[in-house]
Amino acid sequence: MILANVFCLLFLLDETLRSLASPSSLQGPELHGWRPPVDCVRANELCAAESNCSSRYRTLRQCLAGRDRNTMLANKECQAALEVLQESPLYDCRCKRGMKRELQCLQIYWSIHLGLTEGEEFYEASPYEPVTSRLSDIFRLASIFSGTGADPVASAKSNHCLDAAKACNLNDNCKKLRSSYISICNREISPMERCNRRKCHKALRQFFDRVPGEYTYRMLFCSCRDRACAERRRQTILPSCSYEDKEKPNCLDLRAVCRTDHLCRSRLADFHANCRASYQTLTRCPADNYQACLGSYAGMIGFDVTPNYVDSNPTGIVVSPWCSCRGSGNMEEECEKFLRDFTENPCLRNAIQAFGNGTDVNLSPKSPSFQATQAPRVEKTPSLPDDLSDSTSLGTSIISTCTSVQEQGLKANNSKELSMCFTELTTNIIPGSNKVIKPNSGPCRARPSAALTAVSFLMLKLAL
Repeated sequence: MILANVFCLLFLLDETLRSLASPSSLQGPELHGWRPPVDCVRANELCAAESNCSSRYRTLRQCLAGRDRNTMLANKECQAALEVLQESPLYDCRCKRGMKRELQCLQIYWSIHLGLTEGEEFYEASPYEPVTSRLSDIFRLASIFSGTGADPVASAKSNHCLDAAKACNLNDNCKKLRSSYISICNREISPMERCNRRKCHKALRQFFDRVPGEYTYRMLFCSCRDRACAERRRQTILPSCSYEDKEKPNCLDLRAVCRTDHLCRSRLADFHANCRASYQTLTRCPADNYQACLGSYAGMIGFDVTPNYVDSNPTGIVVSPWCSCRGSGNMEEECEKFLRDFTENPCLRNAIQAFGNGTDVNLSPKSPSFQATQAPRVEKTPSLPDDLSDSTSLGTSIISTCTSVQEQGLKANNSKELSMCFTELTTNIIPGSNKVIKPNSGPCRARPSAALTAVSFLMLKLAL
């Protein structure tokens, strides 16, 4: 009898130690079932390795290749192919902006998702992986760069957009790609054709995709107090070639042209996903993420829907693609809605102002709560050499104060101590979850040594 009891106790001890050592008990249930996202190129390879998936995918592509897409998708065989593919890795796959084989990835994505939509949707889901990082580091650099915390008189006289261009010239990659697009976009083809817009757009895409945002964002979103600075900001993308045209097309026609190209369609969908005004967040941006919005905006430059500042007014920020809603007929309401997502977008306006001012909204976790420490003093940076060459020189001076994000109720958060505290707190965040795994926490954290001591004591009593 005693031996049977001892055997049972040893069995229970083994099971206890196994449960304590398992990842689920150490890290909670959130990791259970989580799988890293797969890009669409890899998902296509996985589908090709499985006969049922690959045959259905070929069927669907044939359905979408037909002239009358809606008629083809009404076919039972096409619908069956869609149902099977929704259970495959292709359905949840996403792409990364600037990745190798980006175009192939997007083609695979849209081959699935165009079949899932019924007709044209005003807002389309973004094919890109969601942006989870923030602009806190670049905001801090922008704050130093733009003179925030420095002498107010010197800061007011500074042309931050000119300073941004000089900073680009100090970086070899930025200088090379910027010089390339300036040369291409300024090259006149003939008296009737001011430039080769297609080549200009390609050079701009290379610049904004390959140069870090630390440089490109400073040039695009620099804060201005006078018209000379604001005009330089407007001229960043050389709008006479890349943006303007003899006549403004209808905005819905422009959108339709964009959606015939997988890259342009994807960048537009990504802009809507990350910059669509949300009245349930403090910043008016989805998930209060300025970086996602600014990155999506920059991602549209070099396509048919290239946006730009409409004028050189330093007191207001208004951007728009080169289009209007004239001749929209009974689609005028939809056209105006599309245009307002650029011209009257509080999320985009707040993001641009926040970057230019070097400020961000305080997004510290609710629990555990901690107090923001006072922002450290910002030292003045050495002045840039005066002999750096630049492509344009502008001159007008009407000093006016830009509307800051703080005036709209947003608080600055430039504290180094706060950033370090937030980084340390969120070190063990589970992918796809907002929960934080803290050390020495979670269910079933009993120590194995304590369990061994208790079992040994019981075995000794039974033996006696």
